Amino acid sequence: MKVLGAGPTVTMTECTSLQFVSPFAFEAMQKVDVVRLASLSDPELRLLLPCLVRMALCAPADQSQSWAQDKKLILRLLSGVEAVNSIVALLSVDFHALEQDASKEQQLRHKLGGGAGESILVSQLQHGLTLEFEHSDSPRRLRLVLSELLAIMNKVSDCSGEFFIKSSELFESPVYLEEAADVLCILQAELPSLLPIVDVAEALLHVRNGAWFLCLLVANVPDSFNEVCRGLIKNGERQDEESLGGRRRTDALCFLCKMNPSQALKVRGMVVEECHLPGLGVALTLDHTKNEVSEDGVTDLVCFVSGLLLGTNAKVRTWFGTFIRNGQQRKRETSSSVLWQMRRQLLLELTGILPTVRSTRIADEADTETEPHVSVYSGLKEEHVVKASALLRLYCALMGIAGLKPTEEEAEQLLQLMTSRPPATPAGVRFVSLSFCMLLAFSTLVSTPEQEQLMVVWLSWMIKEEAYFESTSGVSASFGEMLLLVAMYFHSNQLSAIIDLVCSTLGMKIVIKPSSLSRMKNIFTQAIFTEQVVTAHAVRVPVTSNLSANITGFLPIHCIYQLLRSRSFTKHKVSIKDWIYRQLCETSTPLHPQLLPLIDVYINSVLTPASKSNPEATNQPVTEQEILDIFQGVTGSDNTRLSQRFSITAQLLVLYYILSYEEALLANTKTLAAMQRKPKSYSASLMDQIPIKFLIRQAQGLQQELGGLHSALLRLLATNYPHLCIVDDWICEEEITGTGALLRRMLLTNNAKNHSPEQLQEAFSAVPVSHTQVMQILEHLTLLSASELIPYAEVLTSNMNQLLNAGVPRRILQTVNKLWMVLNTVMPRRLWVMTVNALQPSIKFVRQQKYTQNDLMIDPLIVLRCDHRVHRCPPLMDITLHMLNGYLLASKAYLSAHLKETAEQDRSSQNNTLGLVGQTDGPEVTREELKNALLAAQDSAAVQILLEICLPTEEEKAKGVNPDSLLRNVQSVITTSTPNKGMEEGEDNLLCNLREVQCLICCLLHQMYIADPNIAKLVHFQGYPCELLPLTVAGIPSMHICLDFIPELIAQPELEKQIFAIQLLSHLCIQYALPKSLSVARLAVNVMGTLLTVLTQAKRYAFFMPTLPSLVSFCRAFPPLYEDIMSLLIQIGQVCASDVATQTRDIDPIITRLQQIKEKPSVWSGICKVSSYKNGSRDTGSMDPDVQLCHCIESTIIEIINMSVSGI
Repeated sequence: MKVLGAGPTVTMTECTSLQFVSPFAFEAMQKVDVVRLASLSDPELRLLLPCLVRMALCAPADQSQSWAQDKKLILRLLSGVEAVNSIVALLSVDFHALEQDASKEQQLRHKLGGGAGESILVSQLQHGLTLEFEHSDSPRRLRLVLSELLAIMNKVSDCSGEFFIKSSELFESPVYLEEAADVLCILQAELPSLLPIVDVAEALLHVRNGAWFLCLLVANVPDSFNEVCRGLIKNGERQDEESLGGRRRTDALCFLCKMNPSQALKVRGMVVEECHLPGLGVALTLDHTKNEVSEDGVTDLVCFVSGLLLGTNAKVRTWFGTFIRNGQQRKRETSSSVLWQMRRQLLLELTGILPTVRSTRIADEADTETEPHVSVYSGLKEEHVVKASALLRLYCALMGIAGLKPTEEEAEQLLQLMTSRPPATPAGVRFVSLSFCMLLAFSTLVSTPEQEQLMVVWLSWMIKEEAYFESTSGVSASFGEMLLLVAMYFHSNQLSAIIDLVCSTLGMKIVIKPSSLSRMKNIFTQAIFTEQVVTAHAVRVPVTSNLSANITGFLPIHCIYQLLRSRSFTKHKVSIKDWIYRQLCETSTPLHPQLLPLIDVYINSVLTPASKSNPEATNQPVTEQEILDIFQGVTGSDNTRLSQRFSITAQLLVLYYILSYEEALLANTKTLAAMQRKPKSYSASLMDQIPIKFLIRQAQGLQQELGGLHSALLRLLATNYPHLCIVDDWICEEEITGTGALLRRMLLTNNAKNHSPEQLQEAFSAVPVSHTQVMQILEHLTLLSASELIPYAEVLTSNMNQLLNAGVPRRILQTVNKLWMVLNTVMPRRLWVMTVNALQPSIKFVRQQKYTQNDLMIDPLIVLRCDHRVHRCPPLMDITLHMLNGYLLASKAYLSAHLKETAEQDRSSQNNTLGLVGQTDGPEVTREELKNALLAAQDSAAVQILLEICLPTEEEKAKGVNPDSLLRNVQSVITTSTPNKGMEEGEDNLLCNLREVQCLICCLLHQMYIADPNIAKLVHFQGYPCELLPLTVAGIPSMHICLDFIPELIAQPELEKQIFAIQLLSHLCIQYALPKSLSVARLAVNVMGTLLTVLTQAKRYAFFMPTLPSLVSFCRAFPPLYEDIMSLLIQIGQVCASDVATQTRDIDPIITRLQQIKEKPSVWSGICKVSSYKNGSRDTGSMDPDVQLCHCIESTIIEIINMSVSGI
């Protein structure tokens, strides 16, 4: 009997003559459909009697009226069947006693080691088992079957995995099969704990007719179907066709699924889940495929096998692949193999969709007169294309993953299918791509010259029809690009790239040996695509419209990229610049990942020749006019929005191209000079017209869609345009684009939008008379976005000079500062130039010079040559300092780039002049040092100018403003005993423009010192007015770094630098009372003691008069220095006294007082230091320098004593 009807011919010969339960009968039993049961024939009903009799006799759980009626029908149905009486007799046995005896026998067999010894259930058989069964009554029949079944079950559990067939008369005699089946079903139903149905099913596999018994058993307990199937599968072999047991298990499960076909696919799912019995899964699928109605769609067999081999579960893939490999190695009759039947069915499906009419002649030139897109080959039907693609992928998986070796017939039919010609649809494009990749992956399918010629003709057809397919199907990524790409890979011998391409297209990872591609390589490089043909064809390929990451597959950009890498365009003198420019213009978000590599390799092909022998073999760069066309409308003119002609993606990509080009040009300067090539760089005027910062802001909001473009642009900016990457600007942008700005924009009224730049100009013109109008317009402008403010930039900057006049409200200045900072986020470079030119000092009869961006980068100090009134206008001074910081950074980048550009020229001229080979590195080192020296001088000059600005002017001094009073007033506000008066004085001094400007300058100097500590060292070695020391030490947090170089400064031979160092140290000790400060202070005291012994009288006076007050600060900061400082002061006094001893004795009383003060300081602690100083200073003009120094020493000592006593 065949399993599963017309399905695979897996048979169990011992069951061929037996009557099985039909699907109709099983469904009736499963649903307890009495009407259907009544329609069964007597042989069919006979198989279900055990369950029906138990159903009729046992007390039901369902007490409904409908079941009572159904039960009557069942009784009426059973009344005419003779075998019912024997089953009723079986049910009358004492099953409890039977179960106890069975348990005892199980224990006895366990003790005896499973051997066939004395049986408790069956004692002293007189005849054979069959005769005993015939002559026995119902209780004994039950015991006979139970004993036999338990013996088989014990043997199954004891065997070590080896399959066996148990010879049993009881299960083999055709006369008593039905009675034995009745007994088996009753036993399992009444003794379920002793005879679990899964264990019984496992045991029945080891007897003849076991599948028949199993089907009857499950049919009488229909709810156990899934449990039995899962148990048999779970206990089954991983490869069922390898052993007798596996085949019998598969046969039994096939019979069960034939009995209940609705659950066949669920059983197949169990097979895959457990990775057991692959033959069963294929057999069930074959049966399901045969019963499918649709013929044109992808069959269940193709889907099932493809899912196993191409799914994500590696365990399932390996398991089924092993089934395929093992099936090919077996030597037994192949027609009985499930694998053979599967291959036969797949071959039938393949041949079923092949074109029926196919001409074998080759198209020649005469065919061109016919319809251009009608082939002499009959095409694949449109309804078969998807199925054909699925079959190709399946065969690729079978051969590449599972190791299937196709027969000659399979190879021939596959080649016929692959070289067929589908209609121009997206599915047709996909089919051609799969066919082409399959030819590359399995070139062994082409074995004869005729087949090779067939393949060449088909490839030629692909080239000819590619444009038609793309235009008709609407698919941008067609097979034409793949052909080009493969041809380029073959020409450059990148076989691994071809393998990756094939695996990516097929959607599976298969092993392809590079040596297997040699034949295809010859065909491509010699017969179809020569390198010159490839390059000429690639330029004519249209660019991809709206190229983005959403367009997948192989595109023209992939082909151009590979040709650029292999330098094919320069080798064959084919211009590719226009194609790349058009493609960059046709881009959109999300960014395609191939665009940035394309730009990089294009830049390399522009700058670097393909070979040293031909230095002119390079591509042409994009022209400046083409670049300007991209950015037209984004230069801050009347249009405030991006031009609609080009997308933001195109503009950002061109910006990336320019920045990368300039960086690569500088990086390759030496190489290009060695080749005597000087590629042209883009002009500074071009860079000035590109709104770099505006575009970067746009990219920041599109980071997710731009991929790595935003980070790449930031890297290039940080390297080449550091003045556009100032941290303060980024922080300011966060404030401008944050939630607060959004809330302010919600307040935006129509009045604010209606203000034009002309109205703003009129309002500025009226500033000397009225401030109301300009204030109102400026406040409304603060609600606009940065891009909307661009038209107002020129008016704002050009009128800044008017704001320096007296009487302009502070609110207007602050609002202008705020608007300037907003504009700085989108157009910083242009804004800076306009601002610098606007703030120039207005001199009568002298024409103001208009500076350019280049002028300001060469000399950043131009920024500080502004109107002197700016120095006392904090909002505008803030703008000036911002521009100064930016131009200092820009100057560094400019000089570094200039050094790289001219390095090789100067080196070659130096070599020609000197003619010395060994000194080639000398000029480079010298020029680098000169550049660093220039930058250091530039930075230090800027710092010195800023420090001078912090000094009060003559007018401010006349008003009583002291340079160090600002700091002291802070202390007086805190410590004064008359708080009201002190507070008023402090406010008057602290809330002044000078104080605010000093704070702004200190902030900038702090940033400069942190960025480059050498600037701080250079500035302090140069020195500056000591009046500024209280301000710089207290206002610049990074001044503590001066402690590192003060010892070196003290060691300088110039007396002025030593004095400046000690004065600086005294303020640092007060501000930073650290262990390091203590050690440096002790060093300073020692140095002062040393200098005392070597300085002449004049120098001694010049040195100690300004430095003695610093000793007070040392003592205030570090009391442990008290003794050393007092000794130093006495020693200085003694030296001075000795110099005047021969001239006068007037100094003796002072020396005496100094000794007394040192010995008894408590006596002198109440003496006012001022009185002593006044008495001594009354005649300072007529005193000797030593005498003046002694009076200064006395004042210092008294101040130290008073300070120490008040501190205690």
